[in-house]
Amino acid sequence: MSTAVEKNLRANSTPPERRMWRLLYPFRTSGFHFRKQEQIGPFYVDFACHHAGLVIEVDGETHYVDGAQQRDARRDAFLRGEGYTVLRFTNDDVMHHPEGVHTLVAAALVDRPQRPRPSSRPEPSSQEDTK
Repeated sequence: MSTAVEKNLRANSTPPERRMWRLLYPFRTSGFHFRKQEQIGPFYVDFACHHAGLVIEVDGETHYVDGAQQRDARRDAFLRGEGYTVLRFTNDDVMHHPEGVHTLVAAALVDRPQRPRPSSRPEPSSQEDTK
């Protein structure tokens, strides 16, 4: 799979996916680096925080047609085998119950490693301190 596919998926995100990205903002600014439409093995996931081992999927109607739930179960099993926890939310959850979605994501991130953001101002070197 290619970066062209990833770019296309990101450029054509659904309204619930865009809403989820906004819901993830407080986590993204506090040390959890999420990526959109990220490839993990043979799959593209909606959102991934690699260092915390968390994948978030926002499921539309296509996830409830014949065979889709079995495919999702196989996909989730693969991702768990790679060390990820998978959270799935329906489009309706994201659009109409954002507080609950936020609460569940926060609970999933408790005690998971954060990645500090680099400081916007570099620390002075020890040579500068002696001047």
